[in-house]
Amino acid sequence: MSGRPAVVLVSGGLDSATVLAIAREQGYACHALSFDYGQRHRAELAAAARVATSLGVVAHKVIRIGIDVLGGSALTDPAIEVPTQSSAGIPVTYVPARNTVFLALALGWAEVLDAEDLFIGVNAVDYSGYPDCRPAFIEAFEGLANLATRAGVEGGRFSVHAPLIQLSKADIIRRGQALGVDFAQTVSCYQADDAGRACGLCDSCRLRREGFAAAGVVDPTRYF
Repeated sequence: MSGRPAVVLVSGGLDSATVLAIAREQGYACHALSFDYGQRHRAELAAAARVATSLGVVAHKVIRIGIDVLGGSALTDPAIEVPTQSSAGIPVTYVPARNTVFLALALGWAEVLDAEDLFIGVNAVDYSGYPDCRPAFIEAFEGLANLATRAGVEGGRFSVHAPLIQLSKADIIRRGQALGVDFAQTVSCYQADDAGRACGLCDSCRLRREGFAAAGVVDPTRYF
C-alpha cells in the first residue's frame, strides 16, 4: 500500500471492518489500531487481527490500556450484567470516554507516522445511543486534534473520517460486502465467548442481526 498513511481504528466488529475496507479503497496506506482495554468480549481482538490481515494493512498495533479499572460499564465490569432488552437513555454498555481515549491514542500514532487522517467506525443511525458516536463528537475531536498537536500547530491538518456515521446497519453491510469484507471474520457481540460465538441477545447482536436481514445478506454470525 503506497498511498498516504492513515490510522484506522479496528475493533473486530463489522463496522470497523467496513471502515478499513473503505480507507483501503480510497488509497490510504492503512495502519490498524486496536485496544485491549479490559473488555469482557475479548474475542474481538482475535477478530481484529483477522480483519487486519485479510484487508492487507501496513501494520496492526494492539495497545493495552486499563479502562476496566474505572468500572462503570457492563463491557468492562463483570459485576454489571449485559442487558438483553433495549432501554431508554444511554445503556450500561456505554464505556465512559472510550472513543475519546481511542482517538487520542490514534492521533498520537498519526503524529509519529506523519499521517493526517484518522478513520473510526462510529454510527449515529442504528446504534445504542452512545454520546461519542455522534457527528458533534467527531467534529469536536477533529478541532482538538488540530489545536493540541505539534503537527496541527505547525500547519498540518488532521481529518477524522467517520464514513458510516449516517448509514443504516443494512447500508453498512451492503457497503462492506461490495468491498469484499468477510463478515464471518468479525465479532460484534458484547458477551461473545472465547471462540467468538455470539449470544444473540445483547443490543449489538440485535442490531447486527436486523442489519443482515434488512440488507438481504446471509448472516454468518455463529451463536452459542
